[in-house]
Amino acid sequence: MNNRIWLWAALAIVVLFVVSGINTIPSLDEKVKASWSEVQNQYQRRMDLIPNLVETVKGYANFEQKTLTDVINARASATKVTITTDQLTDPEAVKKFEQAQGELSSALSRLMAVSERYPDLKADQNFLALQSQLEGTENRIAVARKDYIDTVQQFNTRVRTFPGIIWAHIYGAQPKQTFAATEGAATPPAVKF
Repeated sequence: MNNRIWLWAALAIVVLFVVSGINTIPSLDEKVKASWSEVQNQYQRRMDLIPNLVETVKGYANFEQKTLTDVINARASATKVTITTDQLTDPEAVKKFEQAQGELSSALSRLMAVSERYPDLKADQNFLALQSQLEGTENRIAVARKDYIDTVQQFNTRVRTFPGIIWAHIYGAQPKQTFAATEGAATPPAVKF
């Protein structure tokens, strides 16, 4: 009788172990995919705003053509570099995507900095509205990236620790790549007055 109790207890533990973990890896994988979709959604929102911003700025004949060309080229490059959810385990694919988006962010920052020299442009209502939308989009991108990083951290923790490592092996789940700081992020900007 005593052996039966131990057998049932062991069976209950095994069943609990199986039931509690079997859906965790696929559920977390889906959360990572959803978070990544939101990151892409926000980047696409930025891509959609850029042509309107460029057209507004083009109206000011004195505006530096090189700055506009840099923004247009960076946008074109960024749209060519795409990454699917299946590539989120590939560090090179994620790095390439980040680099393209970073170049676009840099070009947009230069555009905004140069626009400071043009009082008429700074006063243009279309430019102000687009600038505001772009700033809001950059904030949304930052939030979406943070959410993605948090979700990837949960997923990676689960697939690297017990008992999740067992389920990860069964499903063939690999740790996902996350965003890294861009070059120069460790060095604070020089501020001169």
